[in-house]
Amino acid sequence: MRQVIIQLLAAFLGSMGFSMVFGLRRRFLIVASLGGFLAWTVYLLVGLWLHVSFLSYLLAAAFSVLYAEALAHLLKSPATLFLTPAIIPLVPGSSLYFAMSMAVRGEMAQARSYGVATLQAALAIAAGMSFVFACRELRTKR
Repeated sequence: MRQVIIQLLAAFLGSMGFSMVFGLRRRFLIVASLGGFLAWTVYLLVGLWLHVSFLSYLLAAAFSVLYAEALAHLLKSPATLFLTPAIIPLVPGSSLYFAMSMAVRGEMAQARSYGVATLQAALAIAAGMSFVFACRELRTKR
């Protein structure tokens, strides 16, 4: 349980750090950072429930877009302001790091394994976001 709390806190603070680097207005910092916290919560809950990393990333990314779109509507601001911080915790940085590290060490089987995990996570994030964007487009064209 302690590890989960640390992960959620890190997701919130990481989202806040990126929001600050991108120059997000102070009045949006907390709600934008909350998006990263909630996206990581969805990722963890789906992972506990389904034990499938791809679906965890996909559903967490889809949630992030829905959250960003809802905030954009409520706060009358572009959704990108809230989407970027919400997606940041989902970026598969550790698997990419380990893929590169193993490749440099010459352990190609391990590098390939981490590389595939990185690509799957990136594909799931892109697919989750694209699905919500496509549904929104279909809905607005009616």
